[in-house]
Amino acid sequence: MKTFSAKAQDVERKWWVIDAEGKVLGRVAVEAARLLRGKHKPIFTSHVDTGDFVVVINAEKAVLTGNKENMKQYVRYTGWVGGQKIENARSLRARKPERMIEGAVRGMIPHNRLGRQMMKKLKVYAGAEHPHEAQSPEAYAIS
Repeated sequence: MKTFSAKAQDVERKWWVIDAEGKVLGRVAVEAARLLRGKHKPIFTSHVDTGDFVVVINAEKAVLTGNKENMKQYVRYTGWVGGQKIENARSLRARKPERMIEGAVRGMIPHNRLGRQMMKKLKVYAGAEHPHEAQSPEAYAIS
């Protein structure tokens, strides 16, 4: 008996839509990362990108539990002296709500070339509209 290993050219990719309205940010990110990696497929192979495309809509309506809306900090660094920028979740949601979900998902996939390739299949939109209707994505329900 031989161990099965998926080939990149043999993977069939589907498109999924996740509606983040009223859902907890971490729960949405977990399901998006799972679909991006391909862990829901029987052909999952850890060193091959076997995942699907994921479209997350209504990113601005994702919920943070507890007092995270005010206390959670997002830190970035410009590369210049004194260039560390810190903002809380409330101001980031007002400025770029897509970045909250992208950051949460990025932390849940591999931090290497394979992970960067997977992140290219994640599409996040603040509102309910998205330009991927031609791919006929299926709705993915989060319980």
